[in-house]
Amino acid sequence: MPAIVAQTAEFLTEVRNEWKKVTWPDWAQLRQATIAIIVFVLVIAGFIALLDVVLQAVLVRGIPALFGK
Repeated sequence: MPAIVAQTAEFLTEVRNEWKKVTWPDWAQLRQATIAIIVFVLVIAGFIALLDVVLQAVLVRGIPALFGK
């Protein structure tokens, strides 16, 4: 049991040392990254919506129309 306590303490010390090495973005970088992510998600959502409309037209309307329904 004492070994687990020592290992946990060592682990937490190493975690604290690693946190000191982290460089955090400033507000301008954070805002720029957030805007880029939102734009990317909207573009992907638009592409998926367009693909949905096209596939619906082909599969739901187009193929049955070939068979006279």
